[in-house]
Amino acid sequence: MTSFGKCLNRRILLGATGVAIMAAVMGTGPVRAQEVTIPIIVKDTTSFYWQIVLAGARKAGKDLGVKVPELGAQAESDINGQISILENAVSGAPAAIVISPTEFKALGKPIDEAAKSVKIIGIDSAADSKAFTSFLTTDNVEGGRVAADGLATAITEKYGKAEGDVAIITALPGVGSLDQRAKGFKEQLAAKYPGIKLVADKVADGQATTGLNITTDLITANPDLRGIFASNLIMGQGAGQAIAENKAQDKIKVIAFDSDEKLVKFLSDGVLYALVVQDPFRMGYDGVKTALAASKGEKVETNVDTGANLITKANMNEPRAQELLNPKLD
Repeated sequence: MTSFGKCLNRRILLGATGVAIMAAVMGTGPVRAQEVTIPIIVKDTTSFYWQIVLAGARKAGKDLGVKVPELGAQAESDINGQISILENAVSGAPAAIVISPTEFKALGKPIDEAAKSVKIIGIDSAADSKAFTSFLTTDNVEGGRVAADGLATAITEKYGKAEGDVAIITALPGVGSLDQRAKGFKEQLAAKYPGIKLVADKVADGQATTGLNITTDLITANPDLRGIFASNLIMGQGAGQAIAENKAQDKIKVIAFDSDEKLVKFLSDGVLYALVVQDPFRMGYDGVKTALAASKGEKVETNVDTGANLITKANMNEPRAQELLNPKLD
């Protein structure tokens, strides 16, 4: 082959390579349609609860043919980390973004800014922003009401009437979702169960051992105590351990919020009377589904209640209860 021919072939090859690179960078119509990306940003990728959320999002991605990058910090306290993750996700020009804000105030402005470029779907926890296209979460006030009804039922089954002394244990002060659960619990007791008296309203430091110590003190200080509402998973672990160690499950009925392997075991053993269980799998699944619809310009609900379910030893083996207690993470 002549040097001219070689040069011509080389130019043709380089030209074809350039077109391929440009196509990859710019994206052709058909390829881009097949590669819709909707990142989901959770508070903590390491926790069991958020792994369930991610599993729901992953399933939605498979069902809907959408790429769903699973993003998030290593701890719920890493607020700046989540803000950086959000900013990086926006820079990738996705179809939409699903996010559970780590902190109400701090994530407000970053979400406002992100929403100028892309549809933002919120799940689980709110932020100080009106820019969400849709928001999917548990109605925590209603969750507190569900807990109050469950505790009243437990006390009635044991003592014949919905009356007696009860207590509530909150994991941390100033957390919106926990305050709402306490609010719903107290309001429901006042409205429906005048015979039930709230004799202790304790706030812990987020540690299970503190929940254990608080519950032990409650048992000692309140000999007529008939019920406890532990308003999150960690306090449920501590309260359950105290009830088990003191063999008080027949006398004191405990309702805990959320579930993990330890709480399910307590429930099965009768240490806890019931669990109020959210639906994190649905939050992840419907979050992605809603985000896809919003990205297409379809009308979506502004606010969606993903539900709070009371699971007792009596119904824990029913199919729906098992879906909530033992979600598939693959």
